[in-house]
Amino acid sequence: MVWRWLTGRRVERMAVPLERIAPALPLAVIVAEDGGFCRHHGVDLGAMREALLEADDISEARGGSTITQQTAKNLFLWPGRSFVRKALEIPLALWLDLVLPKRRVLEIYLNIVEWGPNGRFGAEAASRWAFGTPARDLTPPEAAELAAILPNPVQRSARAPNLLVRRLAGLYEYRSAAHPALAACVRAPH
Repeated sequence: MVWRWLTGRRVERMAVPLERIAPALPLAVIVAEDGGFCRHHGVDLGAMREALLEADDISEARGGSTITQQTAKNLFLWPGRSFVRKALEIPLALWLDLVLPKRRVLEIYLNIVEWGPNGRFGAEAASRWAFGTPARDLTPPEAAELAAILPNPVQRSARAPNLLVRRLAGLYEYRSAAHPALAACVRAPH
């Protein structure tokens, strides 16, 4: 966001507390972005190792970052992929997990992640742009569609979802409903 502001590009962000976000959205995002969010301590070394083994170099690595790592990157670091940034991201994620409850990390992430074209950041801006409704009123299918665009919100759209987004959304909605323990993790104050 800061880089967009500094370069004079549009930034739309409306921060809202987790209580004002439909419960389906945090669950769908955990399922989509970091299935181990409730179990790990900010870093999932197994997922990182797997992502790196599947890629020829760091620029091709996908899916190894946890929600906590993405939060650390979005708060403190720069976009792009490099070993230097990843080396800085890991201790920051461990620190965030140590000093903040999972619920707060998720709340921060949902409010700062880029969620659409033209500088839309946060669940509230995404929900209003894609569905014309506040984040608290998202239905489970809408929440799952928002989660499905997170890997690339510039090329994927919840406002006009393609077949891939719809299929992923269906999968995320199903998995969210099938894992009630995730809801307890999101509600937990610690």
